[in-house]
Amino acid sequence: MTETAHAQLDLTAPHRELLGQVLDTWSLQVLELLCERPLRFSELRRAIPAVTGKSLTTTLRRLERNGIVERLVVRTRPVAVEYRITPLGKTLREPVDALLAWCTAHLPEVENARDRFDDASD
Repeated sequence: MTETAHAQLDLTAPHRELLGQVLDTWSLQVLELLCERPLRFSELRRAIPAVTGKSLTTTLRRLERNGIVERLVVRTRPVAVEYRITPLGKTLREPVDALLAWCTAHLPEVENARDRFDDASD
């Protein structure tokens, strides 16, 4: 690995925090849904039934703070809030899809490694 590549992978840098905020379980699910179309909070809650309202709120605020998601007030009656992916957020689709594809392709190997480790630990 080159020195430049190693510096880019320095996980003690701000990269670590950003990766943690963008690649956590709820963020990945929210991003997947918002890449398809803008959604209201209640639609996101229904689409991700395991997430609590508090966790979803925290996730959306964190993604908004990082410029990945934007929150728009929709002037309807009653007034509603809609979330949509930003152009910056859309740039995450390809690398996230690549990570998910890697997981799918290598999950059997990972499960075998886990089994071997667990057997050796017993």
